[in-house]
Amino acid sequence: MASRRQPHSTAEQWLQGRGWKSFPFQREAWQAIAQGRSGMLHATTGSGKTYAVWLGMLDALLKRHWAPAGSAAPARKSVAEPLRVIWLTPMRALASDTTRALAAPLAALAPSWTIGQRTGDTPSAERARQDRRFPTVLVTTPESLTLMLTRSDPRADLQGVEYVVVDEWHELIGSKRGVQAQLALARLRRFNPQLVTWGLSATLGNLEQAMEVLCGRDAQPAPALVRGRIDKKLVIDTLIPPDPGKYSWAGHLGARMQQPVVDEIARAPGSTLVFTNVRSQAEIWYQLLLEAKPEWAGEIALHHGSIDKASREWVELGLKEGRLRAVVATSSLDLGVDFLPVERVLQIGSPKGVARIMQRAGRSGHAPGRASRLTLVPTHTMELIEAAAARRAAYEGRVEKREAPDKPLDVLVQHIVTVALGGGFRADALFDEVRTAWSYRDLTRAEFDWALLFCERGGESLTAYPDYHRIALGEDGVYRVRDAAIGRRHKLGIGTIVSDSAMHVKYMSGASLGTIEEGFIARLRKGDCFFFAGRLLEFIRVQEMAAYVKKATRSKGTVPTWQGSKMALSTEMGDAVLQMLRSAAQGDFVEPELQAARPMLETQARLSRIPTPEGLLVETFRSREGFHLYVYPFAGRHVHLGLASLLAWRLARERPNTFSMSVNDYGFELVSPQEFDLAPIIDRSAFATGELLQDVLASLNSTELAQRRFREIARVAGLIFSGYPGQPKSARQLQASSGLFFEVFRKYDKGNLLLGQAEREVLSQELELSRLRSTLEAMLAKELWLMELRHVSPMSLPLMVERFREKLTTEQLSTRLDRILRDMEADAR
Repeated sequence: MASRRQPHSTAEQWLQGRGWKSFPFQREAWQAIAQGRSGMLHATTGSGKTYAVWLGMLDALLKRHWAPAGSAAPARKSVAEPLRVIWLTPMRALASDTTRALAAPLAALAPSWTIGQRTGDTPSAERARQDRRFPTVLVTTPESLTLMLTRSDPRADLQGVEYVVVDEWHELIGSKRGVQAQLALARLRRFNPQLVTWGLSATLGNLEQAMEVLCGRDAQPAPALVRGRIDKKLVIDTLIPPDPGKYSWAGHLGARMQQPVVDEIARAPGSTLVFTNVRSQAEIWYQLLLEAKPEWAGEIALHHGSIDKASREWVELGLKEGRLRAVVATSSLDLGVDFLPVERVLQIGSPKGVARIMQRAGRSGHAPGRASRLTLVPTHTMELIEAAAARRAAYEGRVEKREAPDKPLDVLVQHIVTVALGGGFRADALFDEVRTAWSYRDLTRAEFDWALLFCERGGESLTAYPDYHRIALGEDGVYRVRDAAIGRRHKLGIGTIVSDSAMHVKYMSGASLGTIEEGFIARLRKGDCFFFAGRLLEFIRVQEMAAYVKKATRSKGTVPTWQGSKMALSTEMGDAVLQMLRSAAQGDFVEPELQAARPMLETQARLSRIPTPEGLLVETFRSREGFHLYVYPFAGRHVHLGLASLLAWRLARERPNTFSMSVNDYGFELVSPQEFDLAPIIDRSAFATGELLQDVLASLNSTELAQRRFREIARVAGLIFSGYPGQPKSARQLQASSGLFFEVFRKYDKGNLLLGQAEREVLSQELELSRLRSTLEAMLAKELWLMELRHVSPMSLPLMVERFREKLTTEQLSTRLDRILRDMEADAR
């Protein structure tokens, strides 16, 4: 903590008046802001980032707008200032908490200045008041800021904005929402070239690049990178299961950890956050806690993005006031919300990334000087090793990088219509402006002109349809939206978050519980029961895009599943796990997690080998199913999916064969009824990187993958209208529409750049082609360890189970596993 010193600003005086001391990094940020510099502040969660930036900006605003000429002291004014500061938050849930934090010094130092929120949850009456006069400080989201750019004269409304802060920049930078923010900032800089932009983050590995993406390549004066180094203790430990066993597979330890988790919550002095990676897992663990401790009803709660807003707010308030013993949550509570009573964080399963574990740990001890503690709860034995690896990587600061998307044309198309709606633009000026956004730094004039023509006439194939003539060139050389109906539809479709159509879940009385994806509801029959929002519900009927339910009288039900891929192991985590396995291979089981996993690791060493950074483990096995090949690159499930498809295609190229495959975060399995030639594995030709793109595309149903990705692109680009409020289109209608556009463009508009974007996104995001290439290069550089198995190894069994789960019922799977394990144990004796 910094020593007590004389405050050099009004804002800092306010800070000290509350008995708080400023940190050196806060004063560094204040100084940079006073110099008119943009920048990036990277500091531990709960260390005071918000006030580091806000107090510096508030002090500068007070000096500029409250002090009359020749006066050293601020002159109190009763007139509210116009909009001066925009604070961007990635989540609506953060807006209220952020507003409260910003309002405290504002009320004391500039009581006539106003602060407000503008998100999708803002009531229409408040929006109307803001439309007449914006507050001095506005907390909003990228989508709502973009909507502000569609006003009839956005320059008049926004040219007075002097500061923009982007909170939790690490959550936005790698997504199209981040690109949307880049374009909005480019527009605001056109209105006010002196605009100062700051980003806040706690978990980024490429800070300099992240700052350049946010502040612009040519920002003057040079942006400031401020690193907040304070003594905040981070404690990461693991809830070790009793006797994890010699073999394990996904979910093997899950329910066995029920009582240990209950015991940890019972011992915690304050509230506990129990994080899961997916919503269905959150629903399951909430029920497990209630099953073990029914007397905790009312003291524990459930929080995820599909639950009704009012219920989420009740949970958040309960956490703030310390009324709740525990809350089971997903990433909906990952960010920025300040829950001081939270003393412990439990993470169910592996967090799969170093940044995520640090972010979630920061939810506890969320104040300077308080320790943050996170306890990992493994659901299978390999997650014990992941836990030890994650702790070491976090303590060493090996945090993942976040890369911004490269010129997504669907976002550009949406932005062109937005600017045309907001007063219009000249083509040359908008091209120059868009290229100042980092993601479009390499945008060519030909690509921009194509996007312009696509907005104007719908490209080559939609010229005959007036609905796709969204902008028109006026005699004054300015492009504008002429049709009011097109403008209304565009405003309703602004944004880059695309998900399957969701249905409201309601009681017969009309009370809303939240939303579930339409696909899950479509599989239900009347009388079916399912768990949602912590309740067991009985399905009654669907009416007007709402699923009506009642409280179930039975004791069992299914758990909804939500679309979206599982989190994949990051590169940093994969490397850390292999380093941990190297210790085990050398007989070093010093970490408690390795000691617990020792029986499994020693069994792996006896039957095969333990993978390490130096060697690529490849196992072969014969069974009644045929010939099995197991490869362990430790590159994450997305890369392994691409590798498995690529390897199967290359192995079958010389001699036709049929393969089944399965993947997890550690490796992949190929199974064929016929034995295949291992020579391409042994001589490494199967891992070659030459002609990689062509081989990957040939090995997959790339057209189907691209068509699926095109559905999202079509909605962002405004080709598909999701419907008016209260009249949404169904998922089936949206899929049919996007499929029709995809086929029309393929047949009649082969130069359509959105088709090329769909293919690029499949390769870069779903298959992670660049990481796939680097993984192949790493595989080629390692020593090859080819092991022929007599029995399934502990590393290969989870891959076999993944494949069984797709074909067998739970009972059949259990029977099959029992037989496999009995055979192995009998042989071991």
